[in-house]
Amino acid sequence: MKLTSPAFANNGKIPSKYTCEGEDVNPPLVFDDVSEDTKSFVLIVEDPDAPTKTWVHWVVFNIPPYTREIDEDTVPDDALLGRTDFGNKSYGGPCPPSGTHRYIFKLYALDTELDLEVGVTRREVEYAMQGRIIDEAHLTGLFSRD
Repeated sequence: MKLTSPAFANNGKIPSKYTCEGEDVNPPLVFDDVSEDTKSFVLIVEDPDAPTKTWVHWVVFNIPPYTREIDEDTVPDDALLGRTDFGNKSYGGPCPPSGTHRYIFKLYALDTELDLEVGVTRREVEYAMQGRIIDEAHLTGLFSRD
């Protein structure tokens, strides 16, 4: 499985539009080479370079199996949102306090839908998908406010 974005290359700079310095909307994403056995997707976006812990920027689960792209500033129909470390249920763009941080977009193809409620944490999603992952793909973007 592959995860790409028309807005930035893997290990490339995330445009300001998708950060706290711009419109703070999610970038467009494209899913390729998806298993026919996929029943749902999970997307988690996190910053492992945050000062105190890996910071969660977006949690989307039960993304329908036919989804092949997420448009800019949208959530796929019927997908559910988890809670981010910003304390909300929406995309929170890169906003590092200093230096260049990595923002890892992690896409998981699952063999089931998750029986979870809106607003669950990343950890709850990760626990629920244990043993259910068919495939995964990562896309890393970089951003600094310097």
